[in-house]
Amino acid sequence: MDTKILLENGTNELEILEFTIGDNSYGINVAKIKEIITYQPVTPVPNAHPSIEGIFMPRDIMITAIDLRNCLQKGTSKPEGFFIVTNFNNLDIAFHVDSVVGIHRISWSEIIKPNATVSNTEEGISTGIIKIQNKLIIILDFERIVTDINPETGLKVEDVEHLEKIKGRGDIPILLAEDSILLNRLIVDSLKSAGYTQVINTNNGQEAWNLINECIEDNSLDEHVKLIITDIEMPLMDGHRLTRLVKENDKTKDIPVVIFSSLVNDEMKRKGEALGADAQISKPEIGNLVKIVDGLLGLK
Repeated sequence: MDTKILLENGTNELEILEFTIGDNSYGINVAKIKEIITYQPVTPVPNAHPSIEGIFMPRDIMITAIDLRNCLQKGTSKPEGFFIVTNFNNLDIAFHVDSVVGIHRISWSEIIKPNATVSNTEEGISTGIIKIQNKLIIILDFERIVTDINPETGLKVEDVEHLEKIKGRGDIPILLAEDSILLNRLIVDSLKSAGYTQVINTNNGQEAWNLINECIEDNSLDEHVKLIITDIEMPLMDGHRLTRLVKENDKTKDIPVVIFSSLVNDEMKRKGEALGADAQISKPEIGNLVKIVDGLLGLK
């Protein structure tokens, strides 16, 4: 299946690959997918997490295979079906699923944020739900799934503790757009730990853009937004759309925009550069994020 459907930059659209486990439909952002292959035998890893089926090496690249059925507490997958081979957070990981249905092009505004019945805030592994022809497709939080299996793949918060304290960080207001409750808090805490105490956090690009426009209307933009940090994948408005709106507006185009996302691969970097992003960093590198922010603000 061709997963390389091209989207125009900054249109607030994405492609979702629908797949099944049992009778249920789930989704993953196509931007995370490298390829889809039929199931092949894997080599078990001793003392591994129960959801790790093992490792295999297609094209001489070692890939960890994760049993998604096991992650969802639905038992263990049979040696059949498909591997969805992904790349995010600089990791190559294959997720074992029963079947692959097809690709849907949707707008981020169509994604419904799950409530507590589906996702118990930080404990849930669903980032959103979409409705396609009276069928509900649950979009899974693959970053959270991997971090739960191996916490070392998550944000390296401890990296911030070793950074040099630089005078002036506390005087600079930063606007953050991040929909994950857990990551939003970790990023804010890390920035404050580094000395950036004036952080305004929003839950998606739309909230961030609304706040920017409110500041423009009351002439307080310079007081509240000196730099923007944004995720890419967010409901209502994604980070690419936010970047495009900021860089196309004469009143905001000079504000540095840092894309901080698990999706900073070569293709997504090209998209971010075309939209005018000032820097793009893969999500685990929180220490590097602070250094990049220092540089863009002239605090080195």
